[in-house]
Amino acid sequence: MTRVFQIAAAVGLLLLVILLALPLAGLVTRIPLATLIARLREPVVLDALRLSLLTSLASTGLVVALGLPVAHSLASRQFPGKRLIELLVDLPMVLPPTVAGVALLTAFGRAGLAGGVLHAIGVSLPFSTLGVVVAQAFVAAPFFIRATRAGLSAVDQRYLDTAATLRSPPPHTFLRVMLPLALPSLLAGAAMSWARALGEFGATITFAGNMPGVTQTMPLAVYIALQSDLDAAIALSVLLLAVSVAILLAVRLVPLGLALPVAHARRGPR
Repeated sequence: MTRVFQIAAAVGLLLLVILLALPLAGLVTRIPLATLIARLREPVVLDALRLSLLTSLASTGLVVALGLPVAHSLASRQFPGKRLIELLVDLPMVLPPTVAGVALLTAFGRAGLAGGVLHAIGVSLPFSTLGVVVAQAFVAAPFFIRATRAGLSAVDQRYLDTAATLRSPPPHTFLRVMLPLALPSLLAGAAMSWARALGEFGATITFAGNMPGVTQTMPLAVYIALQSDLDAAIALSVLLLAVSVAILLAVRLVPLGLALPVAHARRGPR
């Protein structure tokens, strides 16, 4: 029985590796390096890359600014409606992207719940670059909040109790004790949130449209190129793949490097 289980596990692992690796290998080997470099110099590609980097970084900054207090509250407090907040935070992760785009339109469109107020003060989100940022932030927020909450929850209560006995104010305790100890999780969450924003497609095209130089991000450019120019679509896909790999490596290596001195500090002097 043990032998059969080992063989089944090995076969399953092999099939899974083939399923995951074969499409990526086909993508990378499909286009020569010289052609890839030439394609990446085209104005349409450069505009989509610039817009993707600009909007994804802006949406990640927005997610961190709004998500950090939420993650701290969920990690350290009990309050009425906490389960509802947890549900709202997790919902964008399972919501179909096009449904997210339609929901954003019904909320922030001119005839939406908040659209009239925004229009009155001169703000128009749909089919604008700012709309891209909002759509990306909507789908990326759960990744940052979940990782940061887990990191804050894992902070040893003894450090917080020691800070309280020293009469450290709560904001000071959070900034000088909790945040440094949870920094690896915070950085990992921010990186995953950025990766999700960078790859966002469905909510963006539904809520912000697909206007070159204004709302056409890299995933949207891949979709348009796929209809008429396969080589351009592959070049854009390879670039996004390279960025995604770099982000995953950073998520695994950077927090690990930060965690080593933190773990040493927790052990204290011998």
